[in-house]
Amino acid sequence: MTNLFKQRDTKCFGNVESVESKEESENHMSDNQIFRQIPAIEQMLSIIKKDFRFSELNHEATVALLRHATDKIRLELANGLIKGDGGAVAGKLSHRIIELAVQESELLLEPRLRKVINGTGVVLHTNLGRAPLSERARAEVLSVMKGYSSLEYDLEAGGRGERYSHVSTRLQELTGAEEAIVVNNNAAAVLLVLSGVARGREVLVSRGELVEIGGSFRIPDVIRQSGAILVEVGTTNKTHLEDFSAAITPNTAAVLKVHTSNFEIIGFTSQPSFGELCGLAREKGLISINDVGSGTLLPLTLAEHREPTVPECISAGFDLVTFSGDKLLGAGQAGIIVGKKQYIDKLKQEPLLRAIRIDKLSLAALEGTLIDYLTGQPELLIPSWIMLNMTEVDLEKKAVTLARQLAPIEAAGWGVKVVPTRSLSGGGSLPGVELNGFGVEILPGDMSAAKLERLLRGNKIPIVGLIRGNALIIDARCLLPGDDQILCAALAGIVEETFA
Repeated sequence: MTNLFKQRDTKCFGNVESVESKEESENHMSDNQIFRQIPAIEQMLSIIKKDFRFSELNHEATVALLRHATDKIRLELANGLIKGDGGAVAGKLSHRIIELAVQESELLLEPRLRKVINGTGVVLHTNLGRAPLSERARAEVLSVMKGYSSLEYDLEAGGRGERYSHVSTRLQELTGAEEAIVVNNNAAAVLLVLSGVARGREVLVSRGELVEIGGSFRIPDVIRQSGAILVEVGTTNKTHLEDFSAAITPNTAAVLKVHTSNFEIIGFTSQPSFGELCGLAREKGLISINDVGSGTLLPLTLAEHREPTVPECISAGFDLVTFSGDKLLGAGQAGIIVGKKQYIDKLKQEPLLRAIRIDKLSLAALEGTLIDYLTGQPELLIPSWIMLNMTEVDLEKKAVTLARQLAPIEAAGWGVKVVPTRSLSGGGSLPGVELNGFGVEILPGDMSAAKLERLLRGNKIPIVGLIRGNALIIDARCLLPGDDQILCAALAGIVEETFA
């Protein structure tokens, strides 16, 4: 249990640096009398035995808290931060130990993964969990969480089933693919595909598509990890079909198309079309793979940038297509593989599949989201699609409504006004496309915008915004129902405390 606190010492109690010279510190330390006043752990346990603030902790956790608090007390005594003598000191020490232990217990029991209000305008914010789930997806997750489920049980046959069957038919319907399988994320999907169909053999990739995705994971590294052999073709800006053709050897297994979903090369550029690449692969007996990354099922064009859709990839003839679940699809984290049945069936036999398989809660979120698509109204049901497709008129109305709700802090002397904003879609989607919108600019009187932003992040439900000069901007695009009330209450509390 002691290890639990090693990484949290600085955050919970701060670094205790000596405020005295070495000589002064030694003078304090030489007086062992005061250190004898520190209560023993057993004594402290008896003192807090009926203290409700420790009622949720087990014995081991409580002892660890008290020991950690006692260590802190020794440092405070050594630095002369606690003064007095006799019984007065003993009483102070007991009180201080309990105070520190309570602070630590609150942090220990508080969830670290928490709801956050996204005021940045970035729809698929990777650091904030990417796509928020739809109402149906949330209901599916809640239902599965409450008890047992048919995860790998065939209710019709009354025996063992396959977890992928819950979504495979729906993915076939939505993409036009023969078969589908899902794993825990898209990097895992690419790894499984290459391991399953190209291990020990060559995979051809355009140099302009050797991307690095979030967290410094690079396509060349994923290919090497799969056991396949990377063969780079073409140049950074131009790769022709002839480059692929010339690179084919008897040991070539596949051609891999990688969607550059987090950057864009513009100017003097060229890449073979989907149809050309698939045609060459068929002619040469190779497997064609498309890692489409952000993976939209529906046509999406913003600011003249058009994302390729998964159905287009299947229609063009790719044997296997991989994409993410929590980006433009709008579900939870998942790696989805759709394509020819003969290859998907082979992937199902890969030992690696068990190590990267999707869990039941992510699977439930994915199934609920896919059902939303099958209703024909995903733009009205899936939060990320609603946000991406909001008009500037709608966003301005949303910002104006929020500004009106903030009238109390404006009356207290803070500046509040509606301002135009620009944001990104995020999540490795729509590279270089900025979304025009509106938000609320807050000028926090004598307080700095940085301090206000820090206070909002420390709210019970953290609020993340943007700093522009000495103003805090809350972009209206990603505010969900009820977020405005939480924001207004948090700001009102900060103003009240400022003037207290």
